[in-house]
Amino acid sequence: MEQKTIIALILGVLVLVSVVQAVQLYSLKEKVSAGNFKVGSVAGGVSTAAGSGKQVGAVPASVKELPSMVGGC
Repeated sequence: MEQKTIIALILGVLVLVSVVQAVQLYSLKEKVSAGNFKVGSVAGGVSTAAGSGKQVGAVPASVKELPSMVGGC
């Protein structure tokens, strides 16, 4: 195949994908504005560690006071 043909095919696929995503976004926007969109929630708090099975209800205040970035080597 010629290089221009390959580029045209790739561009066509990208345009098609963007049109599909635009339709999906419009559909999602309509659902949210109509109130027909539900978001799942986790009951019982936040899991402390993977596989531990322990659940906590809230984060302690001392954790909230930590800096957002910690320097390293």
